[in-house]
Amino acid sequence: MKQSTTHHESAEARGSHAIETIVALASGTGTGAVAVIRLSGPRTRVVLENLTKSPPVPREASLRRIGDIDRGLVLWFPAPASFTGEDMAELQVHGGRAVVKAVVDAVLTIHGTRLAEPGEFARRAFENGKLDLTEVEGLADLVSAETELQRRQALAQSEGGLRRLYEGWRAVLLRAQSMMEAALDFSDEADVAEDAIAKAGDAVVPLLRDVVDHLADQTGERLRDGFRVVIAGPPNAGKSSILNALAKRDVAIVSEEAGTTRDVIEVHLDVGGVPVIIADTAGLREGGGAVESEGMRRAVSRAQSADLVLWIVDGPAQESPTPPDFASSPVLTVFNKSDLRPAPSHAAGLSISTRTGEGLEALIAALVAQATEGLEPHASSPITRSRHRVELVSVRDALKRFVNHDLDAELRAEELRVAAHHLGRLTGRIDVEEVLGAIFSEFCIGK
Repeated sequence: MKQSTTHHESAEARGSHAIETIVALASGTGTGAVAVIRLSGPRTRVVLENLTKSPPVPREASLRRIGDIDRGLVLWFPAPASFTGEDMAELQVHGGRAVVKAVVDAVLTIHGTRLAEPGEFARRAFENGKLDLTEVEGLADLVSAETELQRRQALAQSEGGLRRLYEGWRAVLLRAQSMMEAALDFSDEADVAEDAIAKAGDAVVPLLRDVVDHLADQTGERLRDGFRVVIAGPPNAGKSSILNALAKRDVAIVSEEAGTTRDVIEVHLDVGGVPVIIADTAGLREGGGAVESEGMRRAVSRAQSADLVLWIVDGPAQESPTPPDFASSPVLTVFNKSDLRPAPSHAAGLSISTRTGEGLEALIAALVAQATEGLEPHASSPITRSRHRVELVSVRDALKRFVNHDLDAELRAEELRVAAHHLGRLTGRIDVEEVLGAIFSEFCIGK
């Protein structure tokens, strides 16, 4: 078999002499009490010797004079026991812009150092086997998390939740591959069971079921990307007023003139720990100019892809205009302006008043119920990105072809290789040597 190149091999192939030491401000821009400057690479120790005379005891904070610039805490993390797997250091200095610039400039005067590129510390951690791709993605999501449930999900993923799940599946695939390869290539060996192909099938069937169930769960993507709510309805029903009331600030222009909202206005909110993206859209009516017509087209298009449509009706009008076809998007009817006249008693929906605040709590509660439906923050790690879904669909399809007994054994074995390849792409760990190792260890071939 031809051995593929892994990310670990590519990092080693560059050679440590070619890896520059990178430096960056890790605590964010702007003035603060403390700034954290991070270094990683083979010249890290040299930098510390130049700026602080000598590295401190590994993984113990030490108060040092940093050149003639400042006094601060210095932490030293020798390789390989560091975040990136390289020599690393952190300098905690006063957060003034001048201090930070002077320290970074002092580091850059040392040969072999440069400014880090975006995400380069995490990339080096991945290349050195400290993180897999799903953990890197979880770390990125943790940094950008805006709600409590997003934080929990990202933390679970950054700590290896998805990696453990996918590596467990990969181990099952490798075992099934080893049995298929042994049955095809080493069938003359006495230690190779005659029913190896059947055993491979027995291992793959429950794996396929797990993959299908995993793909059916879309809660992780919803939690990461946000629950999308579209406010729609006829002109002057109070759609923009409802958006402002939910956002608790003036986001949209409110006017008695029909057609004020021409384009989609979005607001990101934290509703019950779930990120909710609420979009105010143009009023839907017959007629209107070219610009308003385009706004209405966009409104319908956005509503058709929403997780929930709030169909706003002018309560005093005592009418319930039938909403357009919003495809499969669920619709919640909201009767506005209840302070002027209550909604019809027979009407199904919520009655609110943006002027008095009546019914707003019930509306928010309904949003929370819809947004959190089916979310299990303590469940095993779900799919969080479209990249995961694309690779897992390929895994599922290959496994479905494998369980088709009408295919020749050689073709079925190839489908296992395809499935393992796509599963390996999820974590970034692809190496056919693992299959050979499984064959020789399990079937005692060549003893």
